[in-house]
Amino acid sequence: MGGPPLSKADGIFISMCSDIIEHGTTTKGQKVRPHWEDGKPAYTIKRFGICNRYDLRKEFPALTLRRTALKSCMDEILWIYQRKSNNIADLKPHIWDEWADEKGSIGKAYGYQVGKKSHYPEGDFDQMDRVLWQLRNEPYSRRIMTDLYQFSDLSEMHLYPCAFNVIYNVTKEPNDKRPTLNMLLVQRSQDVLAANNWNVCQYALLLMMVAQVSDMKAGELVHMIADAHIYDRHVPIIQELIRRPTYPAPSVTLNPGVRDFYAFSTDDLIVEGYRHGPRVEHIPIAV
Repeated sequence: MGGPPLSKADGIFISMCSDIIEHGTTTKGQKVRPHWEDGKPAYTIKRFGICNRYDLRKEFPALTLRRTALKSCMDEILWIYQRKSNNIADLKPHIWDEWADEKGSIGKAYGYQVGKKSHYPEGDFDQMDRVLWQLRNEPYSRRIMTDLYQFSDLSEMHLYPCAFNVIYNVTKEPNDKRPTLNMLLVQRSQDVLAANNWNVCQYALLLMMVAQVSDMKAGELVHMIADAHIYDRHVPIIQELIRRPTYPAPSVTLNPGVRDFYAFSTDDLIVEGYRHGPRVEHIPIAV
């Protein structure tokens, strides 16, 4: 008899990385914007149009090949969609430090865009409050979304948003007591080694939080990536990573007592049984 099932997220990640390495196209020799700390161009091998599906009713999609820092993931997603901040002083992880100015601002990006209000017949809402209102009042609308890629403000963003468009969609099977909330995440560009499972986990947590306060079940997270790439200096790291053993997915839940999206904190994240491989040390980051 076999043991517990292995993490589906690991299987998706291994398959995606193998496909990029074996069948991707390279930007080597082309004019590229990113560069390494030593000033050399940061070339990539990439695949266009990746689409991965994660069913949160079956498992939480954390990698076990290596640890994903789930509380840090949650803190960044709260920074964007709950605190609606564009200042690194409001964020515990230091992932945005390189793009912040002397005041800590990353410009008119991410949380700034979420917090901008627009007028609707029902009143004035920012992007996140509009989503929460729609899920309470018109959950089967096909217009429930947030969009951070605002062309009029791009010149004042220190980095253009990568994961920028979230579309919420509600389904209900005939025998279900509660509706299911699903999410489509659109990402224009992704550094697969540095950011793939980070983005997957943080938007899975956002889906779980929004579903809970909307009295729904968290369902599918569909992740679409236009340019999924592995940097040239990351290829050997990825090759070692995807050869590692995998483990069953951890149990990841939220404090069921929180019914207000703006009341969540990282203390409400409950992670149990997270078995994983060792850290990947000293990943070079292209900027």
